[in-house]
Amino acid sequence: MLKTATLHAYVPAHNVERCRRFYDEKIGLGPGRKAGPGYTFECAGGTSFFVYPSPGAGTNKASCAFWHVDDVAAVVDWLKVRGVVFEQYDMPETAPGSRIYPAEDASAAWFKDTEGNIMAVVQSPY
Repeated sequence: MLKTATLHAYVPAHNVERCRRFYDEKIGLGPGRKAGPGYTFECAGGTSFFVYPSPGAGTNKASCAFWHVDDVAAVVDWLKVRGVVFEQYDMPETAPGSRIYPAEDASAAWFKDTEGNIMAVVQSPY
């Protein structure tokens, strides 16, 4: 039954307004739509995520969500110009100084939002 339903992510925030501004302005998804105590941001294909108040924001040590993109390097460059800082992880296959992590069939880059949530952009054939 869930196979045909769209999936939407939750993104916790200590400060919903600060987080909303990050996704509105830095990530370029704005304006978010007010929804109860938070904001919904719509993306392609009927997908979205909901920023909501939570004391657990930023406690997840893994990715919260990712955007599937056609050109991860172009997206990383565009976001860097907007002030987004990408994480650097110690992975042997990564070129020195690069924030894009290649894998056999995918490339990825991770950043944290204002609340410490880890988000990613991923380029892959699937």
